[in-house]
Amino acid sequence: MTTTPPVRRFPRPLSALRTLLSSSAGGGIVLMASAVLALVVANGPLGEAYAHVLHAEIGPLSLLHWINDGLMAVFFLLVGLEIKREFLDGGLRTWPDRALPGIAALGGMVAPALVYVAFNLSTPETLRGWAIPAATDIAFALGVLALLGSRAPVSLKIFLTALAILDDLGAVLIIAVFYTADLSWPMLGLAAGILAMLVTLNRVGLRRLGPYLILGAALWLVVLRSGLHATVAGVLLALTIPCRPSPGRPDDAGSPLHCLEHALQPFVAYAIVPIFGFANAGVSVKGLGLDTLLAPVTLGVAAGLFVGKQIGVFGGIWLAVKTGLAKKPAGATWRHVYGVALLCGIGFTMSLFIGALAFAARPEFEAETKLGVLAGSLLSSLAGALVLSSAARRAPAHE
Repeated sequence: MTTTPPVRRFPRPLSALRTLLSSSAGGGIVLMASAVLALVVANGPLGEAYAHVLHAEIGPLSLLHWINDGLMAVFFLLVGLEIKREFLDGGLRTWPDRALPGIAALGGMVAPALVYVAFNLSTPETLRGWAIPAATDIAFALGVLALLGSRAPVSLKIFLTALAILDDLGAVLIIAVFYTADLSWPMLGLAAGILAMLVTLNRVGLRRLGPYLILGAALWLVVLRSGLHATVAGVLLALTIPCRPSPGRPDDAGSPLHCLEHALQPFVAYAIVPIFGFANAGVSVKGLGLDTLLAPVTLGVAAGLFVGKQIGVFGGIWLAVKTGLAKKPAGATWRHVYGVALLCGIGFTMSLFIGALAFAARPEFEAETKLGVLAGSLLSSLAGALVLSSAARRAPAHE
């Protein structure tokens, strides 16, 4: 009688972002603290100085642009590395798993836009802001999840990361098509050429990170000058970093992808994300009256984020699961899923960015936009945290 030799199981290396997401309560607390501090400073005696420093020119960009277009490109590089790893060797290996965040992201862009339009049909001059509530702020959404620690399944956090990335990329496409009047096609062509070189390095099997990072810096500069949001360069670079798992064996922890992830993790968690939060959460509410609170832009943005996002994201997930197109994240209940759908209503940075583009010629709508983004994001974060906390206490059999 022959015996089948035991199958050798290789331990799956724990990615840096998964480690960060599963045990980053400290980083989440720092992020939330930086956001609260920004609101206090922006509405206190140092408010003018805060705004002046952020808009001070440092070379070709303001300090705020260096943070949003430069530092956040590194954050998106880290997220992109994890997304690639999940696609090749993790929870996004199958088409149903890949389809779920895409369907949810699409619903999470369409529904908020429709809600905004419903509030602004009678004021045609404000319809241009339809895309303001269409984006999710990945840093703040993941920060809220981080505060929950192990009470939220890691698979749920990875799913939110994938969903938010697709959502942000969708927002960038919206900006390029509807709000960007001066796209530089030569720069876009140059960006495509640099990306082709990065892909070639991957194809020939080069494992040294230096050439990738040098070309990645050039890609960031070209994308910045092309008119697209510079953070796209981080995701594109991540997709070219080598990670080649073989059947039955995951990519080893010494691969270029894993080395870069672990090098970036502490810098992103405790430097980039808190700086980003402090620079973007400071919204001044001084002098805002009831008329501003009830204005169509304010209500449209707030309702789009808080109501539209949860309807679009949760509806998309429910439809995909019930029709058999995808499966829920492993270990997650429907209550967990609804909590994540609520967190997707945290707009902040990209929503404010789109608002600035939409009403660049109408500065009178700036306060309404910011108030709507702040209100919708705050409601979404509180409601999402409450639902996810209750999901952690509720027995799965009751779902």
